[in-house]
Amino acid sequence: MNLMQYLNQNYIVLIPALWLIGHALKQTPLIPDWTIIWILFMVSIAIGSIEYGFTIDAVTNGIIAAGISVFGHQVFKQTKEGIVINKKK
Repeated sequence: MNLMQYLNQNYIVLIPALWLIGHALKQTPLIPDWTIIWILFMVSIAIGSIEYGFTIDAVTNGIIAAGISVFGHQVFKQTKEGIVINKKK
């Protein structure tokens, strides 16, 4: 399943923006890690709704954009950690 086919092309720019926001939040000591995904989720829906109107389509695309952003970050992070672990063996 390719999530990009379900994402409106206007939301693609939101993915790297969410990634950067997530990175900034991760560097902030007052914000617990478990809240970052929820903050990104709400920011994505809010930006989509402000930009394209509060519709089911805007909310859905905001959720998909947040999911792709978090998934992409985890793929990168887990791959990097896996390479380091394999080099130690």
